[in-house]
Amino acid sequence: MEKLKNLDKIVMLCKNRGIIFPGSEIYGGMGNTWDYGPVGVELKNNIKRAWWKRFVQESPTTYGVDAAILMNSRVWDASGHTASFSDPKMDCKNCKTRHRADNLISAHSKGKENPDAMSNEEMEAYIQAHHVCCPNCGKCDWTPIRQFNLMFETSRGVTDGDTNKIYLRPETAQGEFVNFLNIQRSMRAKVPFGIAQVGKAFRNEITPGNFIFRTIEFEQMEHQQFCKEGDDHKFYEEYKQKAFNFLLDLGIKKENLRFKDHDKLAHYAKAACDIQYNYPIGWDELNGIHNRSNYDLSRHQEYSGKSMEYTDPYTNEKYIPNVVEYSIGADRLTLVVLCDAYDEETLENGETRVVMHFHPAIAPFKVAILPLQKNLSEKAKEVYSSLSKDFMCDYDEAGSIGKRYRRQDEIGTPFCVTIDFDTLENDTVTIRYRDTMKQERIAIEKLAEFIKEKIKF
Repeated sequence: MEKLKNLDKIVMLCKNRGIIFPGSEIYGGMGNTWDYGPVGVELKNNIKRAWWKRFVQESPTTYGVDAAILMNSRVWDASGHTASFSDPKMDCKNCKTRHRADNLISAHSKGKENPDAMSNEEMEAYIQAHHVCCPNCGKCDWTPIRQFNLMFETSRGVTDGDTNKIYLRPETAQGEFVNFLNIQRSMRAKVPFGIAQVGKAFRNEITPGNFIFRTIEFEQMEHQQFCKEGDDHKFYEEYKQKAFNFLLDLGIKKENLRFKDHDKLAHYAKAACDIQYNYPIGWDELNGIHNRSNYDLSRHQEYSGKSMEYTDPYTNEKYIPNVVEYSIGADRLTLVVLCDAYDEETLENGETRVVMHFHPAIAPFKVAILPLQKNLSEKAKEVYSSLSKDFMCDYDEAGSIGKRYRRQDEIGTPFCVTIDFDTLENDTVTIRYRDTMKQERIAIEKLAEFIKEKIKF
């Protein structure tokens, strides 16, 4: 219960401090949509940059791509989405709300039952036998389970009678698969190599809410490692550890993370596991690592008629590469960062300090410039102008210095620079550390290098 209270506090903090707002709020909102505010967009962008730096910039054999959201509908035939990308849903006959059967079972059993391993008939039987009630109205009167396709449909064409059905992509991975040949050829890439992408995806699913945990519009950060069969297990284990280490390096507490192997594998998969996080709602998926065999490229070869074979330049052997996939949601990782960083400290004077302990590399603002009094604003703005060329900075001259410190604590700014009257005399400033609240004097000319060193990732 306490963790759920913390989630409510985080949601309120996000709204009040410009991190995340409800989508379309002035019109009453739109379910499971959220807008990132001035602080939140910096946080999310910094998370994406940190991921890109680790998995693309620092890897000489990984190449980035930004594929189109709208793709030829045959892509989704090849991937299997048009035939089987659906959720098991039931309608409450009393209040007419729609719910996922697997989520109902997980919630009722408090995670002790695994609905992924059940058939539709077994899920229906469990719900009936255990009298699982509608979370909206409390009645237990359900329709049979029906499968609902999760893809958003739209159409392309200039007249009503001449349109083609297309889809908003439900995942970004297919953009990496269909560009395998282009990237291999244009970059002269030799297997093994990777393709990475950060991009939007869309799923028309009924969700339980829980803030930005699951939304109908979201961003994925994905890395596909193309390799020869026989090397796939090695890369699968390697990317499990790389994914875990990345989270630790972001500052996520190790005790809040765990691996969870999939209980039921897709027919083409050799291995699959999630890294789960202990959210305020309990343990659930943060990201997935999958050994997908050569299924994806083989399917696209079959449906497109284009050979997806790779020719080894040393042996002339031809084969369709296997794929090891690492996928993590940027929004879900943002939620994890928010939950893990949130802290309430009781100070010596009995006051409570809310502070977000973000890793400095992903903090929305690296430094806040605070003139002690408004008549020091001219010098303060000089410092802001200088530092803002290298860092995202905040500037605040309204209210007492103590309240301004608290505002910066709540958005996770690691350093506050206070301009006082001594600054005018000797060009030094007071720098305050977010986590310890300790302060020290430092020369203005050394500020940029000091901050640059502290925010390395």
